Amino acid sequence: MVMLDRDLAELYGVETKRLKEQVRRNIKRFPEDFMFRLTFKEESFLRSQFATLEGKGKHSKYLPMAFTEQGVAMLSSVLKSDRAIQVNIQIMRIFSQFKQMLSGHRDLEKKIEAMEAKSDRQFRVVFEAIKQMLKEEEKPKQKIGF
Repeated sequence: MVMLDRDLAELYGVETKRLKEQVRRNIKRFPEDFMFRLTFKEESFLRSQFATLEGKGKHSKYLPMAFTEQGVAMLSSVLKSDRAIQVNIQIMRIFSQFKQMLSGHRDLEKKIEAMEAKSDRQFRVVFEAIKQMLKEEEKPKQKIGF
């Protein structure tokens, strides 16, 4: 599961430009498995085919950044406002609930595969991400501490 820069910026109450600026200033904290840029093709699926642009400066000329769960967690070390901290806590809770829900429903994986077989290519990325999360849940967890 990933979240886009513009959605996170809205939740944090900052401009997307400022969020990206902080990420670029701290780029070593965001390896590819924490944050990646969408391709032009992927980004084109996010745009409405029927709507017009709302005005100058409303849409970025740069490709969106997509943050994984670990990338969103890392944002808390980059964005230091009280609101950013509270939003991060809520996002992490939602990610945890989503993982619990998926791990409790193994038949869901079969349903996802069936849906994937019927779906367009544009949803393949989503299905791959969900399947990856299911595989990660199956790995035994290493105990921390004594």
